[in-house]
This record gives sequence, C-alpha cells and structure tokens, in this order.
Amino acid sequence: MDAQPAAEALTGRVETSDAIRRAPAPALAGDRRAAARRVKRAVDVVGALVLLALLWPLFVAVAVLVSLDGGPVFYGHRRVGRGGRAFDCLKFRTMIPGAAECLREYLSYHPAASVEWHASQKLARDPRVTPVGAFLRRSSLDELPQLVNVLRGEMSLVGPRPVTRSEMEHYGPVAALYASVPPGMTGLWQVSGRSDVGYAARVALDQQYVERWSLLHDLAILLVTPRVVLQRSGAR
Repeated sequence: MDAQPAAEALTGRVETSDAIRRAPAPALAGDRRAAARRVKRAVDVVGALVLLALLWPLFVAVAVLVSLDGGPVFYGHRRVGRGGRAFDCLKFRTMIPGAAECLREYLSYHPAASVEWHASQKLARDPRVTPVGAFLRRSSLDELPQLVNVLRGEMSLVGPRPVTRSEMEHYGPVAALYASVPPGMTGLWQVSGRSDVGYAARVALDQQYVERWSLLHDLAILLVTPRVVLQRSGAR
C-alpha cells in the first residue's frame, strides 16, 4: 500500500472519485491476498472476543441506562453485507419507541429538515433520539453490540461503513465493489469526519478502502480510531 495516500485519508483529506479510481491497488498476488483475508478474519474473532471480555461491565451499565424508558435494549437495523446479503446490524437503542412515525411527522412539518434527511440520511437535531441515546451516539458506545456481528462474520472490525439497501443507490457502479467485503465497525469514513463528510465523499472513502485494502491499512485505521472516538469527531 502507498503510505502517503493512506496517511492523507486518515488525517481527513478526501480525494476525488476519479483520483481514487486511478490509484494503484495493493500489490498482492491471489494466494497472498487470500491468506491476508484469513488473517483478517482471525484478527476479527480474537479482537471481538477480547473486547467483549474487557467491556462486559460497560455493556451491562449501558443496557441498564437504555432500559430505563421501558423500551428494548438492542436495536437491529437491516444493512447490506458481503455479497449483498442483508443482516441485522446491532446497536444499543438510541431512539424513542415509534421512531419511524415520529420521523415522518417531523419531516412533514419541517421542510429544511426533510432536505437534510434526504441528502444524508442524518439530522443535526433528531427528535427521535433520547437523551441517553444522544450520549451513546456521541461516544460511539451505541455501536458496541456490533462486536456480536463481527463474531458472526457479518461484519469486520475494519471495513466500509454499513449501509441500508436504499443507501446503496448512492454507490452506483461501485456498489459491487462495496459488497465484495464485509462492512466494518470502523473504517476510513469513520476516522475521516463521519457525519461531517458529505455523501459523495463517504462513497469515495469506502471505494478507496476496498481498492487499497491491506492488513497494514487496517492496522493504521484501528490505531487512529480510539483518538477519533475520544474526540467525538463527526459523531451524531
């Protein structure tokens, strides 16, 4: 992997889609690449088990806080996985019960919010999010249950961001490239601004990750992730 482009991506520089497509892929032969994929899976399993063992008291504490309003603790949202297969991406629940109806009503009365939602599938001021949920989102603690997705093989510790079937429309001709690898708990998008990054740039970052993938690249992203989480960069 070319170290300079990777470093630029990790520090927040987003290259244009054309520039990314012209960038060389990692120089790995088929057998070496397959072996590297097996190592990646082993790292995922070991890493997820270690993190679950270390963080179980935090899991319990968060579960108690989430359950205080009487709703379910966990929430599974359908996302697109490797090979285009759908799976339930697990999170601690951060929204009020009846969130879908709340969103429809809110957008119908707030045209500016409707434009924001349809452009990015995000809202700076989301009426569905509970006070506890807002904290969990800012701290990224809501995503800890995805360690279970990693153990199941539905996700990886590092990969493209998980997206919904409708969001795949934004990927156009690179949708197949996106679906060639499992989505990740962290990745280039997550360490490059997250919600502060426009949708076209998100797609470009996911494309760049897949085209330049290597174990070294994954390691670099993992090392940067704790700092990004602590700084709450782009978290909503």
